[in-house]
This record gives sequence, C-alpha cells and structure tokens, in this order.
Amino acid sequence: MSVKVDPNLMKDLKAFGLKDANKCMQCGNCTAVCPLSTPESPFPRKLIKYAQMGLKDKILKSPEPWLCYYCGDCSDTCPRGADPGEAMMVMRRYLTSQYDWTGFSRRFYTSEKFEIIAISIVGILIGLALWIFHAGNPNMEHAYLNSVWPAPAIEIADIVMGTILSILLLSNTWRCVRFTMGDLLKKIPLEIYITQAKELVIHFITQRKFGECTDRMQWIVHLLIMTGYSTVFMLVVVFLAGGIHVIGLSWDKIMFQRDVIYPFFHPVRLLGYYATFAILYGTTYAMIGRLKKSKPQYKNSHGTDWMFLILLQLTTLTGIFIHFTRLLDWPMPTYVLYVIHLMVAIPMLVLEVPFAKWAHLAFRPVVLYLMAVKEKYKEQKGIA
Repeated sequence: MSVKVDPNLMKDLKAFGLKDANKCMQCGNCTAVCPLSTPESPFPRKLIKYAQMGLKDKILKSPEPWLCYYCGDCSDTCPRGADPGEAMMVMRRYLTSQYDWTGFSRRFYTSEKFEIIAISIVGILIGLALWIFHAGNPNMEHAYLNSVWPAPAIEIADIVMGTILSILLLSNTWRCVRFTMGDLLKKIPLEIYITQAKELVIHFITQRKFGECTDRMQWIVHLLIMTGYSTVFMLVVVFLAGGIHVIGLSWDKIMFQRDVIYPFFHPVRLLGYYATFAILYGTTYAMIGRLKKSKPQYKNSHGTDWMFLILLQLTTLTGIFIHFTRLLDWPMPTYVLYVIHLMVAIPMLVLEVPFAKWAHLAFRPVVLYLMAVKEKYKEQKGIA
C-alpha cells in the first residue's frame, strides 16, 4: 500500500501553532510518562513522527489527539524541549479545521485578526438588528423584555439560529467520524454502535479519562467549564416550553425569552447558580494560569484559547448584571445590558461552537466512543 507524503505538512502545522516538534529525537520519553498512552496508541510520540514525515493522511485518521487532555507531563519531561503536549494541542486545532467543510475553522485558527473581525461583525449585526426591530413602545416603568422584543419573534430567530448551528456542528462531527473510522465505518454492525453508545454519554458528562492524568486540578477546571455550559444548554432544551430564567448566563433571553423569575430555591434557579459558579471559577482559573504561565498547558496560549475564555466569561458576567437589574426592576439598564449580552453570546454560539475550541466538546467524546466501538468489533472478530 502506497503512503502519501506531504512535504508542506510541518509548515502547515506551524500556522496552527506548532513550534518545537523538529527538536523531537523520538526518544519515547513523552509516551512513557503519559498515563493515558497505551501500546496500541503510543502518543504523543507517534503523532510527532507523523508530522516530521509529512504523513497527513495518518494524522487525519488518528484518534490520539483526542485521547490527549494536555496534562503537560510530557512537555515537562521532554529532554529536548520539543513541547509534545502543545504539539498534540496543535493536532486538535488542525483536525478541527480538517473536519470543517466551510473553511471557517482554518481561518479562525490561523488568523487572530480574522477571528476578531468575524466575531465583531456578527456582534455588531446582532446589536443593529435588536435596535432596528425593537417594539415601538417599550415599558419604561418596569423591566419587561417582551415589551421591547416580543418573545415570538425572538423564538423564531432562535429556531433559525439553532438549526443552522446544529447543521454545521453535526456535519463537521460526521466528517470527524468518517476520518476516524475509515473503511470500518460501514463494516461494523449497527448493533455494536448501539451497545457502546453509553461510552459517548459517559465521556461527555464525566471526561473520566482526564481524571487519570496526574494533574487532577486541570480535570476539575475542565469539568466545571464543560458541565457549567452543558447545564445551561440542558435547562434551555429540557425546560423550553415553560421559559427559563437562569442567573448568570440568562439563557432564557437567548433561547425562548420569558419575563419569569423563579423562586430562589427553584431547581432551575439552583442549577443556574451552579452553572454560573462553575463557568466563572473555571474561566478565571484558566485566565490567571495563562497570564502567569503557571503550567505547561498555559505557557503557549493561542488566540482561540483566549477568545474561548473571554467570550464565555463576558456572556456569564453580562447575564449576572441583567439578573440583578431585573430584580431591581431597572428598565433601561436591563434593555441595554440585554443587547450587549446577545452581542457577545450569539457570536460565541454561531462561530466558536462549530468552528473553534467549543467543537472539541463534541469531537472528543465522539472519538472515544468510536474507539470503544472498534475495540468491541475487534474483540468479536478475534483481531489482536
């Protein structure tokens, strides 16, 4: 079987942040210290070798970038300073761009200017739309969002946005599946895919493989950010019909806006408090770490890493401010903050989720699930 070599692969990967991989002499130390590496998946060493040899097709089919959680042990112990942990992070950025058929992801990862401009343009358009299409007689005595932007119109816009977002994310995830599975995709019986589906849920909710890394604090921070965001999403989806007021992100105003404030000990509100705390703590911890460069994974901050954290924290903070202005019944501050809130949150949803670091929340558990499917298939077939 012929092997294709891409002589420009290393140059291409450098555009995604690769710096020191050429220093690697394949000593295998990084693979030896990694608690998640196995004889079947000897990373990071294998992926760095693929990059050095220009084996693009091998990288596209490799699940290993998604098996790595970047605890930093490999970078700390590399005798050549090749920073294999960051190399694996680069591989994830590169694969995300390859899964994306629109080309947006590549532009986001290779041009900070493009990402900032794209998010700014979408934010400005959202602000203009809210200003142009607001109702004629807003309530200036009480903070009543439906008097400015009636819920039915907001709901229609939400459905359109959600549909587009789902199509983009699911189509990119399907490409991830095709690359990862290759010829096995159609050979494996549907029954195995169904029986292993629990792995998809487990890995998405718990990120349990991350818990096997030596730096358990990173797992906790990662879990807080992920579960905080997922909790908000669950509240929106599960309690859609009744409308939701969640302190912090105020996603009731993003998805199916309602002027409802639940009692303090209402389960929805308590979950909202958890989401707010989890996201604020997780993003603040990561931001401080990146500013101080306190850990290997924080020493090489990519522009998309900062954008991910900044947008998420701004969405949370503006949501908190809206919550209090509504409790205080201040109409104008509530309406102004609402516009700012959506100008930050919607660009994050429509651009960052399908094309940048948010997409990792989908790709990683999917790949881990596919690995379980492959193992089960090999077990049944008696393949070593």
